[in-house]
Amino acid sequence: MASSTTRRPSWRTVTPVLAVAAFGLAACTSSQESSDVAGTTPPVWTSSPAPAGEAGGHGSTPGGREGDDHGASAEALEVELKDGAGADVGTATIIAEGNHLVVTVEAQGLTPGFHGLHFHQNGTCEGDFTSAGGHLQVGAADAHPSSGDLTSLQVGADGTAKLVTRTDTVTLDQVEGKSLIVHSGADNFGNIPPRYTREGGTGPDETTLSTGDAGSRVACGVVG
Repeated sequence: MASSTTRRPSWRTVTPVLAVAAFGLAACTSSQESSDVAGTTPPVWTSSPAPAGEAGGHGSTPGGREGDDHGASAEALEVELKDGAGADVGTATIIAEGNHLVVTVEAQGLTPGFHGLHFHQNGTCEGDFTSAGGHLQVGAADAHPSSGDLTSLQVGADGTAKLVTRTDTVTLDQVEGKSLIVHSGADNFGNIPPRYTREGGTGPDETTLSTGDAGSRVACGVVG
């Protein structure tokens, strides 16, 4: 009778089998889920919190400003508006956003109605504010409205106003050090029809073209 022998598994055979089994177990217990977006693999976090700065997405910063070509400039110019007696009547903030400026004006203690609002040539606010010169003009000197003309400020019955307006006719550098003026009346922006009759002719006269018939200057502040 032939003797029987028992063959023990070689370690060379057992080791690969164990490795395959361990890999299969790890794959089954992974918390990673497949993504339905082509070419992506979702991030997988275990018990540890997400690394600092990654919660808002790749490359993001608070406010979402980084890499945003349309975000507002970090630089802002401020204006303190005062009336002829030196009392505070409002503030203005000017920032660059893309290829234009955003001007925000908040005011109080003004007469209800529309008030002309313009950047003026000089950065002085003395006396009746005529020291501020005429409307700021960049480029063609005879252009109307002027480069410094802004949307009129509408004051409510309680004497307060808030305006957010935009302009692409001037830059931050061009208004810095100039003055911002609030006028007593509404601005017609030189929009007088040719049929309008005046002494000496028809259409807008020089005063209308240069001031918009906005009247006197009731508040002024230097942009800085």
